[in-house]
Amino acid sequence: MEKPQTIFKRRLVTHKFYFMAAIADIRKEYMQEILMEKDADPHPIRQFDKWWQQAIDSKIDEVNAMTLATVKSGGIPSARIVLLKGYDDNGFVFFTNYESDKGNEMALNPNVSLVFFWKELERQVRIEGKAVKISNEQSDEYFNSRPMESRIGAWASTQSKVIASREELKKNIVHTIERFQHEEMYRPPHWGGYVVEPQSIEFWQGRPGRLHDRILYTRIAAHHWKQERLSP
Repeated sequence: MEKPQTIFKRRLVTHKFYFMAAIADIRKEYMQEILMEKDADPHPIRQFDKWWQQAIDSKIDEVNAMTLATVKSGGIPSARIVLLKGYDDNGFVFFTNYESDKGNEMALNPNVSLVFFWKELERQVRIEGKAVKISNEQSDEYFNSRPMESRIGAWASTQSKVIASREELKKNIVHTIERFQHEEMYRPPHWGGYVVEPQSIEFWQGRPGRLHDRILYTRIAAHHWKQERLSP
């Protein structure tokens, strides 16, 4: 006779497979566009700008949301969503608390990755490069343009640190409001912007049968890029 624990293990495996199969059945066929080398701009920032404008025109919700992947000590990856606040030939800009987990991780290892996924256009953009702090003047300018609630939040939140309760955060907010009752609120020294200076940028366009178009740009000199097609 089969032992009870053996029966349990067999049922557990079957039960687990049932749910995995249900997940595996979720799929979407990509049909909208193609990406050919002859149509791709020779410069990746110009190509990004083309796709960015199309994403804006498509009314994508949170179009500037991007995954930022950093590296913890010991080589452990860490990822979260941040918001793009600008881009140019130098790279892609976002803002955060310098003393947050991601801030500390970038201080130890500036190598990062960014990913945009615009599902409405069946497109993905992957960027790898180094995160460098932008100037204090640039961070000041953006901080002063933010809504007051966001400026207060930058002071009140000890981002990524453990707090006792929501009440502690509320107290920090009240303290911040009281502190700046009689003076103009300035940017906290622990908060500011980074620019991710790209070393490679990959443009991914979904295609039928999972035979996607992937065009990779790799920096070979300050203003020169190599363009290659990757197998899907």
